[in-house]
Amino acid sequence: MLCGSIVGLERQLRGKPAGIRTSTLICLGTSVFVHLGSSVEGAVAGQTGDPTRVLGQIVTGIGFLGAGVIMTRQEAVYGVTTAAVIWILASIGAAIGFGFHTGAIALSVVTVLILTGLEFLESRVRGFARGVYARREERKK
Repeated sequence: MLCGSIVGLERQLRGKPAGIRTSTLICLGTSVFVHLGSSVEGAVAGQTGDPTRVLGQIVTGIGFLGAGVIMTRQEAVYGVTTAAVIWILASIGAAIGFGFHTGAIALSVVTVLILTGLEFLESRVRGFARGVYARREERKK
């Protein structure tokens, strides 16, 4: 929940879709599914767990969820970053479900650094603010 909140806070403060609640739930849900998939082995007589199958289904489901946030308006594509954030949130949740807690926290921090660092560069360095990355006010001219 902490990892999802770290990323979700950045998204919510910037007014982006998939804020704190969504991000936390994606991380939590993914970690629970992966943990359950890893824990099934021996829990049911004659059954063995295969966490890679569970993980494969999560990747498919998250891809579908991410695709749902991508839109096209006036020849511009919106929501790709949000879809990528949903994708990375699922990977953070999977890392937690497999027990890689330190890596999950590091990945959460790196994700926020990428989101905020590149936003900073886009606002300060002219070469980063071209095309669809140009400020809306500049595109209206």
